[in-house]
Amino acid sequence: MTSPASTPALPATTLPTPGATPGVQLVGDLVAYVPGLRTAYDAHVVCQGRVQPHVFFWDVVQATVQSYVADAGHKGDSHKSDSHKGDGHERADWRRTLDFLEAQSRRGVAGVDEVIVTSFLGDLPHPHEPGHALVRQLGPVLAARFGRLRPRG
Repeated sequence: MTSPASTPALPATTLPTPGATPGVQLVGDLVAYVPGLRTAYDAHVVCQGRVQPHVFFWDVVQATVQSYVADAGHKGDSHKSDSHKGDGHERADWRRTLDFLEAQSRRGVAGVDEVIVTSFLGDLPHPHEPGHALVRQLGPVLAARFGRLRPRG
């Protein structure tokens, strides 16, 4: 995890979108910041007919965990840059996703926090599931919230 001082700035698209709920704005900003989520986002909108943040975040969790597991499997591999590619589409970068969600969590916006805590942190792998070590990469705000949500991991 990057230090707070080196956390990337939020994308310019975080300007409020008129009429958008905080959760819908969060999804739009996340997809703009993590381009590897675009395919999942497009499929989500087609299937759901509109953006449903809690539903979409299931895909975010899956993509984030897959990216983390793929990186863990490529440690020491000279072709590490390939770990973010798959099936002709860019894979979501777990580091960018966590950095973005950490920065959003620091803002203290109720509708944003609800989506992140309930539908991201709450759906991260449990200790017996692949990718659980990802929880050790959470930034301080996310880690504190995760610890309150799931004290035993």
